Amino acid sequence: MFYLDQKYIQHLVESSPDIIIAVDNEGVIVFYNDGARTSLHYTANEMIGEKVTRIYPSIEEARRVMKAMRTSQDHGRIANFETSLQNSQGEAIPVAISGSIIYDGQNRELGSIGFARDIRMMRRREQLATAGEIAVSLAHEINNPLESITNNVELLSRALESHLNASEMAVETQHLNAIREGVSRVSGILRRLDQMSRKGVYQTRDYMSGKRMVDLAAPETSNGQKHEEDKPAAAAPSPHPSPESWPLAGMSVLVLDDDVSVVTSLADLLRCERCIVHTATRPSAALGILRNMKVDVVVSDVVMPEMDGYEFYLKVKEEMPGLPVILMTAYYYDKDHIIKRSRLKGLEGALFKKPVNPGKLRQMLSQLRHKPPQVSRTEPAPA
Repeated sequence: MFYLDQKYIQHLVESSPDIIIAVDNEGVIVFYNDGARTSLHYTANEMIGEKVTRIYPSIEEARRVMKAMRTSQDHGRIANFETSLQNSQGEAIPVAISGSIIYDGQNRELGSIGFARDIRMMRRREQLATAGEIAVSLAHEINNPLESITNNVELLSRALESHLNASEMAVETQHLNAIREGVSRVSGILRRLDQMSRKGVYQTRDYMSGKRMVDLAAPETSNGQKHEEDKPAAAAPSPHPSPESWPLAGMSVLVLDDDVSVVTSLADLLRCERCIVHTATRPSAALGILRNMKVDVVVSDVVMPEMDGYEFYLKVKEEMPGLPVILMTAYYYDKDHIIKRSRLKGLEGALFKKPVNPGKLRQMLSQLRHKPPQVSRTEPAPA
């Protein structure tokens, strides 16, 4: 059997990266390891013989730790008790202490020993996780209003075209493009915030003397240009060069989204395309419409009450296997793989990120309208 001698055990303790400090029954430091020296920047010679209160931000904090030991239910022991120690520069370091009171054979208190772990990195990871949750929530809560703004800008553009001459329209187009650029910038900021929170890597910059902020500005390429995805939205072309050209006229579309502003604006936009539009804010209501009305295509949100977009798509596929479904989401990150799983099950297309480009939506609907109807696997293909 292998035995460890006392010198070897002492060497292990002295070389531990954790802070290990022992004190006598008067609170005087009698042991101070290399991990303590690295974290607190005091040498053993500086600390041996000193009161342990020297490494705490205050006497009250030192007393709080000792009180926790003496009143613990584990016979003078504590585990992962959070407090702060103070290094030689006066910086407070958050730590988690596990320690115990040491007694002799007659149950007299000799002192105590504590093992402290610097938890700054752990807290940083927790903060990044929290930032990630905030980023996901922000993307959803802001991209839905951006979707409504994008749709209404498109509607306004069409209304102005029918009432203004060319020179007047040129001026108003500049104003509309300014709105589109603002939407694009907000969308880009949300996208970068999402990327930073998931990667855990971000840059900061000064905004006041001694103060810093996360840098969410659009990154530039090596030649000083903005990345393609961060460029402002280009001016939307006239949607119909020929008034007689209405490729979506008469197409029956169901719009499903739990955000009323998105449903309303998208429905108005599709009606301008001469579509027949049905709307719903809950999947159950949407299924009711599909069971009683002729619908050519469904445009659905992903995150909704009752069921998510994937579950809704499977339900539609089960009851109406030939009906095309398009999914859209305000989230930049398909965390639950709803889009991916739906595609594997035969999803026609996915307008993944809101705000949805109206031209892209129009193109996708046109493609679906002219696509040959799907043939059921149980039926023979036509000769």
